[in-house]
Amino acid sequence: QVQLVESGGGLVQAGGSLRLSCAASGNAFSINTMGWYRQAPGKQRELVAIISRGGSTNYADSVKGRFTISRDNAKKTVYLQMNSLKPEDTAVYYCNCNAFINSEAAFRGYWGQGTQVTVSS
Repeated sequence: QVQLVESGGGLVQAGGSLRLSCAASGNAFSINTMGWYRQAPGKQRELVAIISRGGSTNYADSVKGRFTISRDNAKKTVYLQMNSLKPEDTAVYYCNCNAFINSEAAFRGYWGQGTQVTVSS
């Protein structure tokens, strides 16, 4: 099994910045894709950004140019640098990874518990 622990959420004024981190832990696994999703009240969970093991990235149109996803494979950690934050970025942000579990010889998807990001106007 893989556990994902997020940190870095909080309250910030519009135009400000936050950096989210998500560290993966567990036994005998390797991580493929890592990503961030968010869910605002009354809305469906949506993709924010994803990054492959090799560093290829993909972003939602709404965050392009403002958010940057990165990862440290040695630390099994993914980051989301969020700049020029807007009130519409307010949501619970969830970390996600796709990991190969050695004991199962299979890929599995995992979610973090979520971290709240609130942007005030």
